Amino acid sequence: MMMSVATGTHPREVGVIMNGVTGRMGYRQHLVRSILAIRDQGGVALPDGTKVNVRPLLVGRSEEKLVEIAQRHGIEDYTTDLDAALADPRWQIYADFLITQARAAAIKRAIAAGKAIYTEKPTAESLSEAIELARLARAAGVLTGVVHDKLYLPGLRKLRRLLDQGFFGRVLSIRVEFGYWVFEGDDQPAQRPSWNYRREAGGGIVTDMFPHWSYVLEDLFGLIKTVYTQTATHIPQRWDENGQAYAATAEDAAYAIFELDDGIIAQLNSSWTVRVNRDELFELQVDGTKGSAVIGLFGAKVQTATDTPLRVWNPDVPDDRDYSADWVDFAGDEPFENGFKRQWEDFLVSYLTGGTYRYDLLAGARGVQVAEAGLHSAATGCKVPLAALALNGGGGVPL
Repeated sequence: MMMSVATGTHPREVGVIMNGVTGRMGYRQHLVRSILAIRDQGGVALPDGTKVNVRPLLVGRSEEKLVEIAQRHGIEDYTTDLDAALADPRWQIYADFLITQARAAAIKRAIAAGKAIYTEKPTAESLSEAIELARLARAAGVLTGVVHDKLYLPGLRKLRRLLDQGFFGRVLSIRVEFGYWVFEGDDQPAQRPSWNYRREAGGGIVTDMFPHWSYVLEDLFGLIKTVYTQTATHIPQRWDENGQAYAATAEDAAYAIFELDDGIIAQLNSSWTVRVNRDELFELQVDGTKGSAVIGLFGAKVQTATDTPLRVWNPDVPDDRDYSADWVDFAGDEPFENGFKRQWEDFLVSYLTGGTYRYDLLAGARGVQVAEAGLHSAATGCKVPLAALALNGGGGVPL
């Protein structure tokens, strides 16, 4: 049983160490839109009707930035001393939003301190280190959770409903288009930090996005059996936050084919060098024997087999048909909240009730495995098979 608060003795609040809140994701999605939203709504509701609130402790390197954030949001607690925070029993959960290179070392310290762990992905820079983290947490008996926010998006939840209803029949293929144009940083400031484009700093779109594609595909459709990837650094020079030119050493686009269980083929394009001509920045199309769907972050459109119009290819005659009009909006009948917040609530309930949590550090290691396979495929030109992961093997490798 994972270490957590025993049922029947719920505290009035649970303390959460939030390391990395001065960064974009840590501040916007995890602090403001998740933890503070939970705090302001009066806490998280448990199955027995009890409500337990959250108390954040902000951790970072710049005290000036921490003070500014704390004052802006009415937060009492902040520190630049992570070790002191980990030693304080008032804080039961350690949450990590650091850059990837710093993450594993901090999580190891938190596990050694007996804290529950909630972390962004990827959980580590290598599969062996990601499995080591999962093993350490298992040995320490601490509950762990890894961000799987895409599964909580309205569009993906609508897709899950369609799958549960058998809407597609037998799923044949999946196509994913993700990305947008990230400015180089010279004439217009870049929307993403410069380390994202430096391999030596842990950057690259494969490391960033393949862990997402791993859990989206495997949670909804089936295990990934093989990975083939072609990467590119389309823009070799960019400008950093100080206006200094630098060489981009990490890929800014990845074109991948994943083979899943039951012969399903998934094609995934991920790019920071594409101009968007689709309804949303993320678009996933599922084609099945009985119907198809086009899923975005929020929207969902469907077309059944019986409603599929006859198509005839004739390149010599202009085609004035409105193909988008052949699709029907699929609306969910439940309210959808911020996906990060919803997952935080699920994790907190698991922690406070002494339960297990599905999206743990071993699940996070699977995402690292898929990213590692993608980079290996790109380097060798080979299709890379994936094996199952386990914690009882030697050497921290997939079994």
